[in-house]
Amino acid sequence: MGRIAWVPTLVRKGPHKLDRTHLRYADEQAPGGELHCFLLDGSASMLGSLAQAKGWLLDSFDRLARARAEVALIRFGGDRAQVLFGPAVPRWWNERWIEPIGGGGATPFPAGVAAASRLLDRAKQRRASQVRVLWLLTDGRTNDAAPRPAAADRVVVVNCEQGRIALGGSERLARAWHAESLRLDDIAQHV
Repeated sequence: MGRIAWVPTLVRKGPHKLDRTHLRYADEQAPGGELHCFLLDGSASMLGSLAQAKGWLLDSFDRLARARAEVALIRFGGDRAQVLFGPAVPRWWNERWIEPIGGGGATPFPAGVAAASRLLDRAKQRRASQVRVLWLLTDGRTNDAAPRPAAADRVVVVNCEQGRIALGGSERLARAWHAESLRLDDIAQHV
């Protein structure tokens, strides 16, 4: 057994209490490595959750850097989607560029998904044996739809809805995409 791989462990745990059956280890990595693509909703409705989401991203980047996994970060908000990092192995200076990421404006969800699809497609062409995981951090407050990126081996929708009447958009999206669904509040506690 090697080091605990926390991101896959927390995905496996889901909303349940952590126990030994959930543990995943770094030596279980795929032979082609892993790429974790984070798709961050930066719309106005996410402003209340953005600080917590960025904190979880920083911790995830640190853990994935130790595991030598590749990471990419795409932010969508306002009128566009933008690749902010990667794909590359994250470095010690992640906080310097994650901290100023802001929010506001509309939710260009289809543009964000299209950017993630392009990035994952290129990664698959570059290293077909690599495991590609898409993490979508959103409050699900959009009426727009987009197809699940085909090159994603696994998709995790992280529900960032907080302190409001829950509309359930993230859960609906997770079901439509046959994706895993986690709540940011639950996974942030175990970081």
